[in-house]
Amino acid sequence: MPARRFARAIVLVIDSAGIGELPDAAAYGDRGSNTLGNIAREVGLAVPFLRSLGLDRLVRLDGGLQAPPSRPRGAYGRMAEASPGKDSVTGHWEMAGVVLDRAFPTFPRGFPAEVIEEFERRIGRGTLGNVVASGTEIIDRLGAEHVRTGKPIVYTSADSVFQVAAHEDVIPIAEQYRMCEAAFDLVGRGLGVGRVIARPFIGGSGAFTRTANRHDYALEPSAATLLDAMSAAGQSVVAVGKVRDLFAGRGITRALPTVSDADGLTTLCPGARRHGGRPGVREPGGQRHAVRSPERSARLRRQPRNHRRRPG
Repeated sequence: MPARRFARAIVLVIDSAGIGELPDAAAYGDRGSNTLGNIAREVGLAVPFLRSLGLDRLVRLDGGLQAPPSRPRGAYGRMAEASPGKDSVTGHWEMAGVVLDRAFPTFPRGFPAEVIEEFERRIGRGTLGNVVASGTEIIDRLGAEHVRTGKPIVYTSADSVFQVAAHEDVIPIAEQYRMCEAAFDLVGRGLGVGRVIARPFIGGSGAFTRTANRHDYALEPSAATLLDAMSAAGQSVVAVGKVRDLFAGRGITRALPTVSDADGLTTLCPGARRHGGRPGVREPGGQRHAVRSPERSARLRRQPRNHRRRPG
């Protein structure tokens, strides 16, 4: 039987939707991780459409051992990441065909003092933070001091990332981007850190809110990707959300930025119809966890080292 040809492919990366630990989970502090299974056990999880595609044959959603009786409407499967690491760049690159032989560097105790000192010299300001933190927690904790002093907040996470948070009324967006470009030259090109992220926010003390002006600066993929091949062949490759930034714009023919997961889905639906005449790849960006693809496989883009990623 000849292979079926598809008019297009839509790849959805669902963050924080892991379906079980991988063999090396302990190396990432993720032993026992199983985001969807644990949620289903504790509070219940309906997700009827994903079940109909085969999700409940990949992870127990009812606490039972028997496979569901209905025949899935889609193909389904589990895949283990071949690359070391568990950050957004690593996972997205591998889904596009680039397998890394070593993980991007992480900084669980913050960046070395000499790196921060050089960053401060380049931007002409002191900084606050230099800790591992949640983005919302760090602006709640240091936002008022930032507004008072004008010092940007620097923080990192479990990912290979250098993040800069600043109030839009204190440091204009254009200057925030210039600071991140300086940081990318220092830690991206200089140290091999996967991403530098501008994290602007607004509001007053106790009510700070991040805005849609986030911008990611990422290294270019280390080899040719599926997106490169598709765009070179004249196909439409449309990236929804932060995906364009994760590939440094390479192989993308059109980018549709979004402000949230909900906005990503709102943008995806009309975008898919509009570009329906030609093959393409579209991903609502969000951050790391599962990729459970209804059509082809289940792949996990996750934070805990859940099934998908060798590191959702």
